[in-house]
Amino acid sequence: MTTESPTPTDAELVAEILKGRQECFGELVKRYQRPLVNYLYRMLRYSEEAHDVAQEVFIKIYRALDRYDPQYKFSTWLFRIAQNAAIDRIRKRRLRLVSMDRPTEDSDDGGWEFPSDDADPYSHSRNRERRDAIQQAIDGLPWEYRELIVMRHYGELSYQEIAQAKEMPLGTVKNKLFRGRQMLKETLADYLTD
Repeated sequence: MTTESPTPTDAELVAEILKGRQECFGELVKRYQRPLVNYLYRMLRYSEEAHDVAQEVFIKIYRALDRYDPQYKFSTWLFRIAQNAAIDRIRKRRLRLVSMDRPTEDSDDGGWEFPSDDADPYSHSRNRERRDAIQQAIDGLPWEYRELIVMRHYGELSYQEIAQAKEMPLGTVKNKLFRGRQMLKETLADYLTD
């Protein structure tokens, strides 16, 4: 790490870890934990499972740091490993477990943001309904579109990062995201005109 840069880049942190400074890995975890768990939650649909897979991904990343190629963005590499781990987990599911409890504001439900306490009850209820409708619409998308929407909007990946992670042309990523958004817009058209 250089002293000129107050915030080291991901590549600089990886280099320091490889030199033996394992404490630098904590900084990488801090940077990517929230978007990674959020991404995995949208893929897997269970908060606890998303956290478990995120831990597994960070362990895999740590063990494979010597294979990281710094010419590529660290986040692209991380999310590609996460994507593969999520797909593996989905394939291994034999029974889909459904929670009997509805998440509450104070429960750990995957990072949903709730309106402030001073918001009126109607607004709070309407926001919850809107969020649920959007999530249902995303869940109803064909996998190829749903995955890209989740990577872009919940994983916070750029178009280029998605193209690299999915090994598809940038134009294809943009096209599929456009079509996925159009499908969402059509699905939500009646709901959003209320």
